[in-house]
Amino acid sequence: MAAQLTPRPLKVQRSPSSQLRDYYELTKPEVNLLVVIATGAGYLLASSGTLNWARLIYVLSGTLLVASGTATLNQVIEKVHDARMRRTAKRPLPAGRLRSWEATVFGILLSIAGTVELFVLVNWKSSALALATLLSYLFIYTPLKRRTALCTLLGAIPGAMPILIGWTGASASINLQAALLFAILFLWQFPHFLSIALLYREDYVRAGYRMLPERDREGRYTRAEIVGFTVLLTLVTLICASAQSRGVVSVLVMVCAGAFLLFHSARLAGSGSKIAAGRLLHASVMYLPVVFAVLIAQKY
Repeated sequence: MAAQLTPRPLKVQRSPSSQLRDYYELTKPEVNLLVVIATGAGYLLASSGTLNWARLIYVLSGTLLVASGTATLNQVIEKVHDARMRRTAKRPLPAGRLRSWEATVFGILLSIAGTVELFVLVNWKSSALALATLLSYLFIYTPLKRRTALCTLLGAIPGAMPILIGWTGASASINLQAALLFAILFLWQFPHFLSIALLYREDYVRAGYRMLPERDREGRYTRAEIVGFTVLLTLVTLICASAQSRGVVSVLVMVCAGAFLLFHSARLAGSGSKIAAGRLLHASVMYLPVVFAVLIAQKY
């Protein structure tokens, strides 16, 4: 049992290709895919006139570097806690395949490279937003995960920032449409991350994370919260789509996407099963790209 509480020491010399895979895993590529989608959507929706493809690439790569650095440094901070969770115990740091100082240097270099790239090749606003995202995620959200269930509420702010990084990369100002896009990404995180919290509740408790209220042992409040945020998300998405275009087809697609997500939220609220939580998680991953694709299609 004690072996689960502390990272395992490095035992064997590993091949360069294996080490590269471990460094790649530190960046959380599955999470960064959604970061890139949100950043790209923000840039495309804020662009006017001829699309500047080179600038788009700079925005995406700079944001990706900062997000990768943030994910790496987050794992350095949470190494001991990750070792206690079944879903994270095999990550490079708790499994002992990489040392903390190696991951720290890697994360800092990625973060600096991304911030500088955005500042030099894009603008200071996108760079400042990226840096604010990194700092708030590491020094506000990460420690709060072990203190209060409100961590999801506060963590949703840096989580929604990629859409604004992309927006400011293409536009000089943040307007109402940018605020609505931020609200979509902010609200989306509640059905997404709370379904994960319900799915791995025992794992989080074992690691000392307070992702859910301690009094809500049956998850009834959390499931109701998921439904409420899903309803708000659907409404804000429809408002954003209606404000951008008068096309009936796009609004209908948004209605269908919202109904799909709300259906899975309601099923989770009714059953409370891990199967329903897993299905809602997958539904939320499908929902976001569809929404952004429709909004971009409306414009172009």
